[in-house]
Amino acid sequence: MTMTGTSAVQHFSDATFEQDVLKSDKPVLVDFTATWCGPCRMIAPIIEELSAEYDGKVVIGKLDVDENPMVSMNFGIRSVPTLMIFKNGEMIDMTLGAVGKHVLVQKLNAAL
Repeated sequence: MTMTGTSAVQHFSDATFEQDVLKSDKPVLVDFTATWCGPCRMIAPIIEELSAEYDGKVVIGKLDVDENPMVSMNFGIRSVPTLMIFKNGEMIDMTLGAVGKHVLVQKLNAAL
């Protein structure tokens, strides 16, 4: 399910991860998150803003670690939020914990 022309943050899952993230022709920022995670809620507005600002250049989405244990296990996610940037099917950057928007902007620009 690919959305174009919208800046909505995508929701990835175990079922869609390979197609939506690993096979994407654009860099992808994945926010590994959980509903019970306070810091995840803190950075949610930043993720929304980045999704709008990088619309068409970077795919931005969230993956709930509780609902999608396979992907979380494959990438060794032990704490949330964990933010990973993928390019050409490879993880090229990883950030642990809630970080400021400027940090993510730098990392996204480096991935472009």
